This record gives sequence, structure tokens and C-alpha cells, in this order.
Amino acid sequence: MVLSRRAVIKGLLATGVGALTGTATYGAAYERHQIGITRALLPVSGLAPALDGLRIAFLTDIHHSSTVPADDVTAAVNLALAQNPDVIVLGGDYVTFGDRAFVGPVAELLAPLKAPHGVFAILGNHDDDRDMAAALETQHIDVLKDARTRLEIRGERLELAGLRFWTRRPQDVARVLRNSTDTVLLLAHDPRRLVEASSLGVPAVLSGHTHGGQVVIPGFGAVARRTFPVLAGLGQRDDTSIFVSRGIGTVYVPVRINCPPEVALVTLERRSDI
Repeated sequence: MVLSRRAVIKGLLATGVGALTGTATYGAAYERHQIGITRALLPVSGLAPALDGLRIAFLTDIHHSSTVPADDVTAAVNLALAQNPDVIVLGGDYVTFGDRAFVGPVAELLAPLKAPHGVFAILGNHDDDRDMAAALETQHIDVLKDARTRLEIRGERLELAGLRFWTRRPQDVARVLRNSTDTVLLLAHDPRRLVEASSLGVPAVLSGHTHGGQVVIPGFGAVARRTFPVLAGLGQRDDTSIFVSRGIGTVYVPVRINCPPEVALVTLERRSDI
């Protein structure tokens, strides 16, 4: 039997639509719940030898909501604790669009997080500046809003500097970092702050916000890939290193495709050329 050109095209289109539908169904029903551990070595210029190998569990973009269930948050918390990190950092966007119905619950789900040198958080663009911060602090999680804290670890000092999402002007970022004398790890929800960090000589940054693209199409990539200097994983600008996490939850659509959620275990590594 000889197929017409129209029949062939219709068949190909039907196959393509079927494949896309199947992929979307998989991404909604399965992949977005498969939270794994990503291990990364983050080079840090000027890091004291005693801090080489410091392990940070990094959880970000939780987006607890009607489509990101408590079970996913609990799984991420348990996965982080199982790594026995030295420090835990939370990177923002705990809920979606500031939904107050989930502010208290997500803070309670994060309450079991404990680490020898503390648990620290910043806020994302979906978080209310007051309600979300207060809920986290009620659970003894330190929230850094354009502020720094100094950790004493193995006889050496490490400063964590946390930015509000909307703090983006170079002079405002510089104000947060003013008079820092120790090695600084910048916590910035938006990886675009890599530009300011590099210009200010900050050696390392932890970020989220991108969800790694959330939907990564083979042969095309993620739609958001051109928006950010680093979409996921490790990156570098001059002497400043960055790690960007794919995060845990989803936003806009409850789907992840070729972009599974993660808890990151970031190990600080002293740069050999410094």
C-alpha cells in the first residue's frame, strides 16, 4: 500500500503529539517527585586550608503548594540530613506567589533541619519579606536579609552574606559586603548576582531561582537558558565561582522534564592557584 504525503505528515504529527503528551505526563506524575542528591565541588579563592572540604547542604525553590506536597519537602529534608552536612543553606522560594496558606506549614516541614554550624536562609521573589522570614525564624532558622553572619569553624572564619531578591544595584550589594575581612560566601537567590559578586571580588556564590529550566527539551534545551549566566550547576566569572541548584519544587506548571529536582551537597574547595 502506498501512503500519500498527507497521510505520512499526519502520522508524524500524531506520533510527535503522542510523544510530547507522554513526556509531559511522565514529567508531571513521576520526574518532579524524584528528588536526588547532586554533589558539587565549589572552588573558593582564598579559602583557609582548615575550611577546605566544608560540606554545605543546599535546598532551594521548594514552592510548597497544592502541587508540591509535604511529602516532597520531607523527602528533601531527610535527604539533606542523611548527608551529615556541616552547614545547611536554604535558598528561597519556599511557597509560590507568597501563598500564606503554606507559609507556616513549609516552615514546620523545614524545622527538623539541623547542622553543627547552623541553618541559614535567604528569601526568594515568591516569599513575603515579613511573614516568611518570621515563620522560618520561629523554627530557629536564621534568615539573612541583606545581612552577614560570621561562622567560626575549625579555628577559621567564614562569612555568609545573604541578599534580598530585589537587592541588585551594585552599590546596594556592596553595602551588604562592606568591611568584610574574612572569606565571603554570597547567598543570592538570583544567579544574575554573579556579575556584582565578581566585580566586588566575592569568591563564591550559591543561587537557585532558575529551577534548572524545569523543562529541558532535547535538541533545544531550556527556554530560560539565555536569561541567566548559569542555568544549573557550576559556573565561573573571573575569580568568582557559582553553584546554581535546580531546586526542589515547580512553578507555573507542575512538570519537570529532563530536569529532576535536587538537594545539593556543595563542598568548598580551596583553589590551588591562590
